Amino acid sequence: MKQDCELKQKVLAELEWDPAIDAGPIGVAVEDGVVTVSGLVNTFAEKAAVAAAIDRVAGVRAVALEMEVRLAIPHRRSDGEIAASAEQALRSNTLVPSDAVRLAVEKGCVTLQGEVPWEFQRRAAERAVATLIGVVEVRNEVTLQTSGQVANVAQRIEEALGRQASREAARIHVAVEGTTVKLTGLVNSWHDRDMAEAAARAAPGIDSDQRVAECMSCAEPFTSIPDPSQRTAAIEREAAPVSRG
Repeated sequence: MKQDCELKQKVLAELEWDPAIDAGPIGVAVEDGVVTVSGLVNTFAEKAAVAAAIDRVAGVRAVALEMEVRLAIPHRRSDGEIAASAEQALRSNTLVPSDAVRLAVEKGCVTLQGEVPWEFQRRAAERAVATLIGVVEVRNEVTLQTSGQVANVAQRIEEALGRQASREAARIHVAVEGTTVKLTGLVNSWHDRDMAEAAARAAPGIDSDQRVAECMSCAEPFTSIPDPSQRTAAIEREAAPVSRG
């Protein structure tokens, strides 16, 4: 399929362009806009960089990261050493509330648990440990604290989208259905889709649960696109439930 071939070349070019990525051992396959990446990387940080690079490519509908982190000898650490480094990283990060996040390490996999008020704090905790030496995977199980009901949630989200993503805002519809905020519409790339959801999650009164967090990292279904030449990804995802207080 011509479009898949063109998309594959764009993905490969973006991986080659990023200085944080050694694109040589990485394989890329594309089918119907779904990008599958396989191969070996030396650090978890490099694996995250691969995911971020693919997100920047227009036309990507979903991403499957079938990659293995195989640490080079200088990067290998015991679980105890990783845990100590991770604890220090969380304590030193001003975006992570003190003592709000606890962690466990098993075979290089860091699991984060706890509860924080805001989504940006949850993500800050993950970023704080993701680049540490010896880490091969990060599982973010941190949840958000339930807050009271806030009026005009949909309007506030639409205003935020207009400020932060003016090119996409006119094509994104925000609806509050019961306890769920739903975003539907068209965006130019997977990265733009994530930006739209981030804007929604930043609204006061938005709560999160692990099911939604898992959906964020999965290949989700998209609405149909009548004109393939647009090369735009459709978004239809349940954001986070609006707490009722």
